[in-house]
Amino acid sequence: MQSKATTIDEYLHGLPEDRASQLIQVRNVILKHLPQGYEEVMNWGMITYQVPLNIYPDTYNKKPLLYAALASQKNHMAVYLSGIYMFEDRHTGFEKAYRETGKRFDVGKSCVRFRKLDDLPLDLIGKTIASLSLDEFVTHVKKIQSPRKKMS
Repeated sequence: MQSKATTIDEYLHGLPEDRASQLIQVRNVILKHLPQGYEEVMNWGMITYQVPLNIYPDTYNKKPLLYAALASQKNHMAVYLSGIYMFEDRHTGFEKAYRETGKRFDVGKSCVRFRKLDDLPLDLIGKTIASLSLDEFVTHVKKIQSPRKKMS
């Protein structure tokens, strides 16, 4: 369910009040833990946390690198953690820590789905967001993209 909102406030105000209040709480946790350099904007119809193009413009689609995102979908809300899914050990560690919370582990390719805030381990989300600096993320992306460039 992609939003056509152009600002975060517009996006949040366009949601049902219960969804907006829950996403605001998750957003606050993300902003509290977000490493320096990432920017918060509306992109891809979601609230995104991304690497600004002036820092890393060499992306395959000419769009900023997505580190994380927050969205309200039709049947759930989701936190997208694409940054950790690029690292097998971080992904495995996140899953293990999540399962240890006893909360239902409902994930997709890079998203953690939740229907209500109580389903989401906010402390773990905060730690996960804080765990990858912008420099480390960009360095890893450059490393995994360089073999592709050599093949072109």
